[in-house]
Amino acid sequence: MDEEERDEGSSVPGVVAAGQTPDQLVSRAIAPVKKEFLRPPPVRSAAPDDDVSIPNENKTSVLAKEKKSKRQLKRERRQGQKSARNLCPEIARTGDVSSCPYKDKCRFSHDLEGFKAQKPSDLEGQCPFVKSGVSCPYGLACRFSSTHEGGVPSGVRNGPKNSSEVNGLSKEVQKLLWKNKMTFSKADAKLKSVGLLGSSKSIRNDLENKEGVGTGSNKCDHSDDSGSCVVTSDSGSKLDCPAEVMKDDDNDIYGKSESDELCPLKRRKTEENCGPDEAQNEENRGPKESKNEGVTEKIVERRCTESEADAIVPETDLSLKHHSREKKLIDFRGKLYLAPLTTVGNLPFRRVCKELGADVTCGEMAMCTNLLQGQASEWALLRRHSSEDFFGVQICGAYPDTVARTVELIEQECTVDFIDINMGCPIDIVVNKGAGSALLTKPTRMKSIVEVASGTVDKPITIKVRTAYFEGKNRIDSLIEDIGSWGASAVTIHGRSRQQRYSKLADWDYVYQCARKAPTTLPVVGNGDVFSFVDWNNHRTECPELATDMIARGALVKPWIFTEIKEQRHWDISSGERLNILKDFVNFGLEHWGSDTKGVETTRRFLLEWLSYTCRYIPVGLLDVVPQRLNWRPPSYYGRDELETLMASDSAADWIRISEMLLGKVPDDFRFAPKHKSNAYDRAENG
Repeated sequence: MDEEERDEGSSVPGVVAAGQTPDQLVSRAIAPVKKEFLRPPPVRSAAPDDDVSIPNENKTSVLAKEKKSKRQLKRERRQGQKSARNLCPEIARTGDVSSCPYKDKCRFSHDLEGFKAQKPSDLEGQCPFVKSGVSCPYGLACRFSSTHEGGVPSGVRNGPKNSSEVNGLSKEVQKLLWKNKMTFSKADAKLKSVGLLGSSKSIRNDLENKEGVGTGSNKCDHSDDSGSCVVTSDSGSKLDCPAEVMKDDDNDIYGKSESDELCPLKRRKTEENCGPDEAQNEENRGPKESKNEGVTEKIVERRCTESEADAIVPETDLSLKHHSREKKLIDFRGKLYLAPLTTVGNLPFRRVCKELGADVTCGEMAMCTNLLQGQASEWALLRRHSSEDFFGVQICGAYPDTVARTVELIEQECTVDFIDINMGCPIDIVVNKGAGSALLTKPTRMKSIVEVASGTVDKPITIKVRTAYFEGKNRIDSLIEDIGSWGASAVTIHGRSRQQRYSKLADWDYVYQCARKAPTTLPVVGNGDVFSFVDWNNHRTECPELATDMIARGALVKPWIFTEIKEQRHWDISSGERLNILKDFVNFGLEHWGSDTKGVETTRRFLLEWLSYTCRYIPVGLLDVVPQRLNWRPPSYYGRDELETLMASDSAADWIRISEMLLGKVPDDFRFAPKHKSNAYDRAENG
């Protein structure tokens, strides 16, 4: 993610909006809020040293969490495991101190009385697991344990947590990935058939030599004082040269990643995206059976080498596979497509959007290198809920062999309808590895990645791109006729370049141009700034060739956009209805991340991340001009009731107040700073 700081106040002071017509405000991208709802300008004392409190002042920096090193965090986790608040999960479930099979060797606390003494008070409401008809797996640790009294209600079955979720990585496969002994027969056979199976370094050098710098009309200027290569764009601005961008070998499959320095067996499931059960000590858990059915291939505990490639090719008869262009097309036409959204597009959020009308959902972007290392936090991004009837996963990789092996692994371990390859991510940490939008400067590598991925698996392969890497040098329109022949089943075009990031509005005219130029067999999905059913209808009218629109930031700000599109209306949703949507998210989050203290605080953290977007919504009844546009900055205003005013605040302190209405009081040492620190309107990280 970008580290650009959020502006000190996202709202425009009320005095700015006073005395101007709605049209004048709209021309300045200021939301035309009705005068009766505008806040008066803050009254300042004549004394320059007076401390004046400004309404809606952004207090995010005050609540920022202190940065700690990975080593320090690891040490604190180990120390905390033995504290009374981290009760052994088995003892918590049974209430019996002698029930733990590991006895003194257990890394968790067995102090049952100490745990009860320090446990926070229970939350209001009913345990989400008991409510859904299963016994709670957290027992005494559940923050709703008082609702467990009297035993399990009649009709409630015993069963595992998250029984409605699939795409978990089996323990056997994870160990093979940790030990680098996984065999990828289909991927390696395809790579060999196209001449890309061999020494990683040699293959990479061949690709680099074929591709060149690929800057188009931009010129490299090596006269920079620092000695580094820079690019002069058509507008005369200095930009990073793609050749320099691609030089970074760190953290990709051809260089030694930071995590490679540690024993893979020491990597634990401790990331916040994992479920609570997955974050437990691996030594205290037995082998876990994969929940996915139909996986009957025997896993060979060795990695394919060049000398074994000849033996593998006959095992996979490529002549019997469908040609990539003969694969079944995905029917995206007219469907409401929720974009893969970093951090906020988690499984509970997708469940909320499904209930509000989304047709197609896609998991958060996962890095291929991390998936191939068996990292539990990355595999958690591929989880799928049973309500997601049309579901895809999105992956990001820099080289054909990484992507091909990842898609084979996903097809084997997961139940998905399609696999999307991200070739448009603008984030520096991704681009510097040669992935994401960096691939837009490497069309030869783009082709190789799509060809080997689609030739390896039977699942449809889609790609997501931007208009170009550099502004003013559009590449995708020159490739759109070929993308289908590479094997892609659909392409999503975000109407911005990588250089543009999220500034300015999306260039839909260019998206239309690409859609009209694409072959009829290649569905084109548009993306960028869809924020109402009016936007949706306009794109359908202007370009019937578009299959559908992908909805990203619009769904973050108002997830009921799917309902608005299906019902063709502007929903003047009340604050109470919005609160009910947040309640649904909290319930889904407690089912996904757990109902113990850790699960509650994880749910709270993701709720706060989401609230950092929902505060941008301006109720329909407060506007002089409808509908709201995504780039409008609201003046400081009052809502129609106290809750609506609270929901309009861009203060992190007020977001925390909303979370306390749903999840109880925050811990005394609680701190929060949004993960997406970019400007709320011009450089948001999703969309």
